[in-house]
Amino acid sequence: MERLTVAIDGPAGAGKSSAARLVAKRLGYLYIDTGAMYRAFTWAMLQEKIDIEDEEAVRALTERVDIRLEPLEDKCRVFVGETEVTDAIRTQDISSRVSSVSALAVVREKLVQLQRNMAEGGGVILDGRDIGTVVLPKADLKIFLTASVESRARRRYLEVQAKGGTETLEDIAASIASRDDMDSHRAVSPLRQADDAILLDNSELNLEETADAITDLIQQRCR
Repeated sequence: MERLTVAIDGPAGAGKSSAARLVAKRLGYLYIDTGAMYRAFTWAMLQEKIDIEDEEAVRALTERVDIRLEPLEDKCRVFVGETEVTDAIRTQDISSRVSSVSALAVVREKLVQLQRNMAEGGGVILDGRDIGTVVLPKADLKIFLTASVESRARRRYLEVQAKGGTETLEDIAASIASRDDMDSHRAVSPLRQADDAILLDNSELNLEETADAITDLIQQRCR
């Protein structure tokens, strides 16, 4: 069967990474977690105490930082240099900063090139905010995965509760709505649905059902 390059875009909390990871496992594709790459860069900035307004310092970091992904069967390990940051990049501190960092043109230029290099040859699934519009505009299949703010907040709230967190549903919903606005209106590579992307709303779908829908779209495109 033909091995496609699949681009999945959509807002925060739509379940892009979880669904893409599951589909990749089913089909034997490589899953490239682009969001983790931006989180890793944000982590590196915090470690070096680089101000987001300091363009020269940010540029210098892009030239020396080494971000590496190691896909495993059930997850993607993330490294900055020799330091594994797989869990460290999932903190609220990183989540609250990553949109601003990923909006920087110099950062996107660096990571987009890395992502394109990794996607060469097909048989890959990438997810993010601008995969189908900027990173891989000629992807074989583009999907825009979305869900209502309420649905996304409810999912995140259950995750927070399971980990013993104290964020309220209302606070999470407000944070998601704010990030949607920031991602959609940033000057560089704003979040938008590519003209040739297939819209998939999973507000009423669970993870398995979402993965089923994406798998079906890939198999249809291969026929």
